[in-house]
Amino acid sequence: MRRSARAYDLFMPLPAPHRYRLTREQRLRGQNAFKHVFDANMRKDAGPISVLGVPSGDKTIRFGISIGRRVGIAAKRNRIKRLLREAFRLTQHDWPAGYDLVCVVRPHEPRILAEYQRLLFNAIRSLHLEWERKKEKAKKRESEKAKNKEDQS
Repeated sequence: MRRSARAYDLFMPLPAPHRYRLTREQRLRGQNAFKHVFDANMRKDAGPISVLGVPSGDKTIRFGISIGRRVGIAAKRNRIKRLLREAFRLTQHDWPAGYDLVCVVRPHEPRILAEYQRLLFNAIRSLHLEWERKKEKAKKRESEKAKNKEDQS
C-alpha cells in the first residue's frame, strides 16, 4: 500500500526554529568592548535611543545598553533596559550578523515593546547600510590605487 503525501509529511523532520535567547556571548561586556564601539564613532539615532555599532567579524551580534541617571529613577531605567533587551532578543534573527552594538538611551517615558523593536530595527538597518557604503568606498579606493600603481609601472 502506498503512503499518501499527507502521511509522509508526518515523518519528515521539521526545520529547526530560531532560538530566541540572549546568551552571555551575545552581551557586550566590559569597558574595553564599549570603548571600542564608541571609538568607531558610527551612530544612528532613532527617537529616544541612539545605536552605535562596529563590525566585529564574528557571526553573532553582541548588544550592550548604556543608560544614565538622567533617564529617571532606577525602576524606570531597569524597565527600559528590560524592554530593550527583550526587543533585541525577539528581533535578533532579522538583523545582519557580525556587529557589536551599544544602545544609548536618552531621557523619555518607557514605551511599549513593539515601539522599541521598531526603533532598534530602523537604527540597526541604517547603521548596517552606512557600514556597507563605507566598505564599498574603501574597496573602490583600493582598486583605484592598484590601477594607478599599474599605470605608473
